[in-house]
Amino acid sequence: MSGTTTVPGDSLDAAGATPSGTPLATTGSDPLAALRAAARARTEARAASKAAHAARRALDARPKRSADELRAIVERGQAELHGSGLGAADEATAEQVVAWAVREFGGSIAVACSMADAVLPHVVAQQAPWVDVLFLETGYHFPETTGTRDAVEQQMEVTIVDVLPQLTVAQQDEAHGKDLWSRDPAACCAMRKVEPLTRTLGGYEVWVTGVRRDEAPTRTNTPLVTWDEKNGLVKINPLAGWSFDDLLGYAAQHQVVLNPLLNDGYPSIGCAPCTRRVAPGEDPRAGRWSGLDKTECGLHV
Repeated sequence: MSGTTTVPGDSLDAAGATPSGTPLATTGSDPLAALRAAARARTEARAASKAAHAARRALDARPKRSADELRAIVERGQAELHGSGLGAADEATAEQVVAWAVREFGGSIAVACSMADAVLPHVVAQQAPWVDVLFLETGYHFPETTGTRDAVEQQMEVTIVDVLPQLTVAQQDEAHGKDLWSRDPAACCAMRKVEPLTRTLGGYEVWVTGVRRDEAPTRTNTPLVTWDEKNGLVKINPLAGWSFDDLLGYAAQHQVVLNPLLNDGYPSIGCAPCTRRVAPGEDPRAGRWSGLDKTECGLHV
């Protein structure tokens, strides 16, 4: 028997349409019509929510505070969040760190995400919907990383901001020789990561990173909140005290997107030419710039 298909929660007007004006087809003519209508409704609601947050953020916008003012906030934050010391039982949780940042900085927050996973954007977006998530589009990413970026943009209440270098890969090859990453990886990182991020961060008061203390010896003393002298703003690391298992556990509990490479021997994911699989028992970042005297791209040093 043919009948009209309705979308849960929708009511029909006199013309047989949903409140959004979308006519509902009969199951006999198109059994997928209701699913398409529901998908359109979700897309429209998502766009409306994003626009509303952008409008409120514009109304609440204020001039960036001075370095001295921001340093004072860092001092207060360290006293409030670090408890009796790094890694102590009374150190603030990731959620508490984010809540503090939202109170102190409002919409002037940027989340840096390499798209190895989407845990950090998810943690922040729970308290700051449609927060800006900065993705360093180096031009050298694994396809899986680009796919993760696209999935995050479609599935989460965040605003993806692609941070681009001054030169395309082709322009860099022409100016500095092909495959600069193989001859001078520090220079390549400086042009494709550090400079673009520094330029972009100028518009914010705080940036949020996913750096964890268990990732490498160079990150063992990572604080929850600090002053970033190089970029001239506050830097917070809500996940600093987490382990890799904590991250995976959160992702499983909240069904957060993970880069497929994490399950393929890549616990730390950077640009494809400079990242290899890690053998069992190796340092998680051993696959980054393997064989070179380099352990950081320059963003966190």
